[in-house]
Amino acid sequence: MKKFTKIILKILKWIGISLASILFLMFIIPLLFPGTISKQVKIFANKHLAGELDYKKTHLTFFRHFPSLTVSVDDLLLKGSKPFQKDTLLAAREVAAGINLKNLIFDGEVKIDEIYVTDAFANVFVNTKGEANYNVYVSKPSNKPKDTTEKGASIKLDLIKFRNINIKYNDHAARVLVDAKGLNYTGKGGLSQDVFDLETDLDINSLDFSLDRIWYAKQKTLHADLITRINTNALTFVLRKNELRINELPLKFTGFLSILKDGYDLDIKAASEKTTIRDMLSVLPPQYLDWVKDTKIEGNSDLFFNLKGKFSEAKNLKPRLKARLLVQNGFISSGNAPVPMNNLNMDLNVDLPDLNTDQLGIDLKKLNFDLGRNNNFRAVVQTKGLKEMMVKADIKGAVNLQTLDNALGLKNIDIRGLLDTKIKANGLFSLEKKLFPKTNGYLNLKNGWLQTKYYPNPIQNINIAAHITNTDGTFKSLGVKLDPFKFDFEGNPVFVNADLQNFEDLLYKVKAKGVLNVGRIYKVFAKKGLDISGLIMADLALNGRQSYASSGQYSKLDNRGNLILKNIKATTEYLPKSFYIKEGNFEFENEKMWFRKFFATYGKSDFALNGHLINTINYFIERKGTLHGKFVLNSGYILIDEFMALKNGDNTDQSIEVEYAKVENPKSSGVVIIPKNLDVSLGVNAKRVEFKGLDLNNLRGMASVNKGEVNLKETSFDIIGSRMKIDARYQDESPLTANFDVALNVLDFNVQKAYKEIDMVREMATAAKNVKGIVSIDYKLKGDFDENMMPIYPSLEGGGVVNLRDVEVRNLKMLSAVGSNIGAKAFDNPDMKGVNIETHIKNNLIHADKFTFKVSILRPTISGTTSFNGLLDLRIRVGILPGGIIGFPIVVTGTHDKPQVKIFSKTGQGIIDALYNRKYNKVIREEKRAEKKSRRQQKKEKAAQEAKAKTAEKEIVTDLRRK
Repeated sequence: MKKFTKIILKILKWIGISLASILFLMFIIPLLFPGTISKQVKIFANKHLAGELDYKKTHLTFFRHFPSLTVSVDDLLLKGSKPFQKDTLLAAREVAAGINLKNLIFDGEVKIDEIYVTDAFANVFVNTKGEANYNVYVSKPSNKPKDTTEKGASIKLDLIKFRNINIKYNDHAARVLVDAKGLNYTGKGGLSQDVFDLETDLDINSLDFSLDRIWYAKQKTLHADLITRINTNALTFVLRKNELRINELPLKFTGFLSILKDGYDLDIKAASEKTTIRDMLSVLPPQYLDWVKDTKIEGNSDLFFNLKGKFSEAKNLKPRLKARLLVQNGFISSGNAPVPMNNLNMDLNVDLPDLNTDQLGIDLKKLNFDLGRNNNFRAVVQTKGLKEMMVKADIKGAVNLQTLDNALGLKNIDIRGLLDTKIKANGLFSLEKKLFPKTNGYLNLKNGWLQTKYYPNPIQNINIAAHITNTDGTFKSLGVKLDPFKFDFEGNPVFVNADLQNFEDLLYKVKAKGVLNVGRIYKVFAKKGLDISGLIMADLALNGRQSYASSGQYSKLDNRGNLILKNIKATTEYLPKSFYIKEGNFEFENEKMWFRKFFATYGKSDFALNGHLINTINYFIERKGTLHGKFVLNSGYILIDEFMALKNGDNTDQSIEVEYAKVENPKSSGVVIIPKNLDVSLGVNAKRVEFKGLDLNNLRGMASVNKGEVNLKETSFDIIGSRMKIDARYQDESPLTANFDVALNVLDFNVQKAYKEIDMVREMATAAKNVKGIVSIDYKLKGDFDENMMPIYPSLEGGGVVNLRDVEVRNLKMLSAVGSNIGAKAFDNPDMKGVNIETHIKNNLIHADKFTFKVSILRPTISGTTSFNGLLDLRIRVGILPGGIIGFPIVVTGTHDKPQVKIFSKTGQGIIDALYNRKYNKVIREEKRAEKKSRRQQKKEKAAQEAKAKTAEKEIVTDLRRK
């Protein structure tokens, strides 16, 4: 017994010594190597990271991720690669790297074989140009042979652990958004090898996924158990064992993904076989999951999915998507519903080649359900394409909507009525080719009723009898009859009768009468954001043929009646704010739609319109083309700034181009976007128009809007006390760029006031700072606006004359420098009254023709070139009495702030003009000082530059006259 006790004590003793030694080593090793590790990790980061890296503290310890020795970085912040250097790519409470102890102790090398990231946010972004913010790892190839004896930090991973990570992947080029919250990930394998199997355990608390702003997943939970074979040489991922669970729906994946130089190549197959309808419904949006939980749902379902092909934005390649959903023997019954939905079966196939919706194929081979005897629905639908769509459909059903409501247990909506429909269609639908499938069918709804929890009163007595026929597959034989469509809402009956025949040359008979409270209708459907209650009152009788209006046979039309709108809110995809139509009284008179009273506001701006649109019925029938009209517009105040596309506003339904431009240019205002479907002339009378802090008062003139262009003719306004006349043209190119032409004429312009109040004057005419008095200007310019609707100076072309009618010039540096060199202080205060200065602008250079003025008894004549950035290349001839016949030459180079003067010289130093790409609105080259050349070469180049500038000025006048 004693011997046994001794053995036990010895074992315990050695265990204690071993544990103490291990604890001692775990304590002492971080103290022995902190300098080595911290230094080598920092060197590694600086060598291989292009993004800015910042963190608070570093730790070397065994105890954070026991038993691994880890170097931990607290509160890490990593910025993105160019052009996203200021944006966060990764922010984490802790990023830790596991160190290989063997290499550290025996070789003094830092080998990283584990990575831990905790409580982090990753923001991965690709802009519309395909530029990504995650290219922060820099691999620097070398021609030198590899030094195998070199010591330093290296990465050979065997383990990756992410805990509580939020990842947002926003790809504007592919129009993809993935937002994953609460991500936990463990990856194991020989990650340091060229080819290895990565074992993955992944959980995501909330996953959102959208493509082209269509949400395919919202707040979904996800669990993944994966084995992926990774080839790091070829950057290929082969999915070997890949089991996912989205909410309650299991999915199995197989296939591969290869990363290419300009995109990726993939072939991924997914399947969820032999699951239940309840599991399938678990992937519905979160607001419907309570309904799934409280409803009896039975039946089987299968889902198959395949995504195959290459994606390359540069080569315009996209993969093909195929999907199939099968539902069999479905049964849905809510609570004590007297009749369940039974025999629910569906076979839906989707084919999307190149992810191109114009090639979208939908094959609904079967959809049917029963709601008891004589209460069933059947549908078979096949379509191919979108703009040109092949259609084959057979739909038939007679459904009691109240029975359907009870069976499904719809909680927020109460629907009633008898719905009976039978439609057969076969053929090609194309608006452009005016083709319509051969069709015969009807849809009848009797005694309909609709009420939601959002509004106390129902829409009731809904009756619809719609019949559609087409006998030969063309628009000519297409007929639609709506007799009647009527309903009651809050005691106001509304009815519409329509008989439409021959859509190739539409013969229409339409009657509409009723009062509709739009604000309350919106509340019925819980539409948020409508903070006004609007009214539409209609009493219309429209009778005619489409060609009568287009061919000018207006006497054959019989369109009459009134449409009154009050307090209606309207938005457009290109404006950041909503229009509020306070009152709109429209009268239809044959081909014209008269605006008898129209008062509207947009932000701080107000508008009153009086006039008419021509051929509106034809426009709304075709849903394309151009609206023509003539109006008088009166306004007390128009603030142009609030029309700029990227400004903040209440409109949340702007175009995807505007949305992406706003994200990528958060500090930009954008430009004003003009509708492309208007051809309207306007007599404008506005008391005050404001643009970027500049006030234009008493604006009067003629404006026209045509195919996205705005033209101003014989327009005048008061600006800083002077009356300016302009002809102008404006056209947007994108939400971020626009182009313009303007010819302006202004008398008695106060130079100092303009310099103080107008940014453009300060930037274009810096010398105006030293000028006081009155000038007259006759000038033409064309150019481009940038993302803040400011002129891009290298884009400007044009020229004109500035008349110094009554001015005083003091202490202009260039003239003062000339005076100092020739001993004539009078150059500090020259007499320039009545002088005409003619200039021409192109490629950021301003070329001045010869002009002469007085300086005491001297007669200087100046000509030459200057740039918007202040470079000078001027020739001055200083004439001496009598009459300036005798004189001597001077050359001024340098800059406005530091002029360089050479007396008795005719050889200056030219300026190479800027290069500007008008197609891409990009400055390719800034102007710069030329190398010294002979006087003859300089004179030849200068003459060529001036000729181009004068030609540009003439083109502006020609273009404006043509418009």
